[in-house]
Amino acid sequence: MRIKQVFTWLSVLLLSTALLSCSSAEPSASVPAESASETAQLISADDSQLAEAVFAGGCFWCMEKPYDQLPGVVSTISGYTGGEVENPSYQQVSAGTTGHVEALQVRYDPEQISYEELLPVFWHNIDPVDDQGQFCDKGSQYRSAIFYQNEEQRQLAEASKRSLKASNKFDQPIATDLLPASEFYPAEDYHQNYYQTHPVRYKVYRFGCGRDQRLSELWGDEAPVHD
Repeated sequence: MRIKQVFTWLSVLLLSTALLSCSSAEPSASVPAESASETAQLISADDSQLAEAVFAGGCFWCMEKPYDQLPGVVSTISGYTGGEVENPSYQQVSAGTTGHVEALQVRYDPEQISYEELLPVFWHNIDPVDDQGQFCDKGSQYRSAIFYQNEEQRQLAEASKRSLKASNKFDQPIATDLLPASEFYPAEDYHQNYYQTHPVRYKVYRFGCGRDQRLSELWGDEAPVHD
């Protein structure tokens, strides 16, 4: 049986077990995910020169890999931000009652990569005209947003959004919010690096959710390529 046929069979099997939504994930003992605390330990103790960026682009699993691949990005952590509940659980956030969104915290070395260079990666990995969520994940907890950390980030994010709007690439208005940073809460360990710890489930989720299909439709040649 060819590899493609095997993957198709696995896809059908996993899709039948409701792996169509980021909100369907449950802890798995198959491969221990690297926790946020473990991730932090990998960062040099002298990290005073690092900067942070926070992006919400729907299911946080799908936002890690694009940034992990960038030279100058030191770490990515999936988590929750923008809401009122302290230390929310995944179940609370996925219920859509906390005000939080699934988001990604990116720590990067500004001497190697700039915030301005991080922004196109964000736009090209989301649907900026979806005001109901992202792809198959609907609800306020999956809305797209940029959480700026300081005045410089705010100005750059606003300029980036204006440029996208002025391009007339989309008939619909840009729905992505630009918001001041709020407390960021790392998600549970099993969500971290999900594309690495559960590669088959991750690929089936992306396909079943229609994420790459929609990105290709929106961005054409600028759409990211995911293996």
